Amino acid sequence: MPSRKLKEFLDANDVKYVCITHSVAYTSQEIAALAHIPGKDLAKTVMVKLDGNLAMVVVPGSHKVDLRLLEAAAGARKAELSTESAFKSMFPDCETGAMPPFGNLYGLPVFAAQSLSEDDEIAFNAGTHSELIRMPYRDFERLVQPKLGSFSIGP
Repeated sequence: MPSRKLKEFLDANDVKYVCITHSVAYTSQEIAALAHIPGKDLAKTVMVKLDGNLAMVVVPGSHKVDLRLLEAAAGARKAELSTESAFKSMFPDCETGAMPPFGNLYGLPVFAAQSLSEDDEIAFNAGTHSELIRMPYRDFERLVQPKLGSFSIGP
């Protein structure tokens, strides 16, 4: 079952979504294959530190975060990948590494790749390594209000 916090938030905001269950997988490419979703259509959440403060970056599953581009987009002097130990306790209702891209539920800013807004839907981890949520992108943007930018590089 998706993270209770996420499910309650989506339901309270009248979002129509689909839960997709798959066998346990940890990488975005594995998850995309199991769920029969192109890797570029699966959004992955990457935890970063911007000038020492935690933030979420959401990029297509087939992309990597470019820290230099992120620094420019965020107006940060230093962007670096976060360690699990730095963020694990912030998501008590989620399996480590399976956080949904709803930083607003956890008091974190969210930066999303502009390319994600080009699709009608967004699919992402639902708080576990065996479930995804697929929902309209416009609802994601309305609820999360991420800062959009170009800070990822893909294949």
